[in-house]
Amino acid sequence: MSNYEVLIFDWDGTLVDSIGRIVESVSMAADICGLPRRDAAQIKGIIGLAMPEAIASLYPDVTDPKMVEVFRRAYGEHYLALEAEPSVLYPGVAQTLQVLRDRGHILAVATGKGRAGLDRALAVQGWQDFFDITRCADETASKPDPLMIHEILAHCGVRPERALMVGDSVFDLRMASRAGLDSAAVTYGAQSVEVLLACSPRFVVNEFPEISRWLGSDRITEVESYV
Repeated sequence: MSNYEVLIFDWDGTLVDSIGRIVESVSMAADICGLPRRDAAQIKGIIGLAMPEAIASLYPDVTDPKMVEVFRRAYGEHYLALEAEPSVLYPGVAQTLQVLRDRGHILAVATGKGRAGLDRALAVQGWQDFFDITRCADETASKPDPLMIHEILAHCGVRPERALMVGDSVFDLRMASRAGLDSAAVTYGAQSVEVLLACSPRFVVNEFPEISRWLGSDRITEVESYV
């Protein structure tokens, strides 16, 4: 059995199928700000960052704080409108998380979303009290800074070697590495398996329920067998 006591999950692209809405909302914000649209691959490449860092990555010449705020607000308003019909969980997420919780794992979320957005999403799922702790980009440092993982582990009283980060972006995996954690990469989210493998995840899964099977196995298999 796995020795991981704490399981830390990214949100967008890992638990929830929201990537398309993020891409659309970034594009709409660019239109409102009179900025050139970036292609979908470029936008997916920044998913996981806090919004100021995401804007800086996509538009390094945009340094005016007022423009950054207009972009942030436009993005948030469009995304919130799309979320009138909430993004759905990926297949097997709810059932798998319940299995992991029933096994005694401590469950946490570390996300690039803002607190208000995550709280809305948790309420939709009825998960206000499901996770032991959640950390958001607007209340701590943005990924890949390891601060939010440090805060989660401090809250749980668990050492890094007893925790696992699960995410779909290089920011998740780099954050885990910098915090001294193993990581698991999911291949169905924002970034390609080739990009994720370059960050040396402990294992890779193509469907969320594979995480439960892997953590419940007696033998650790080479990462390539999960690709």
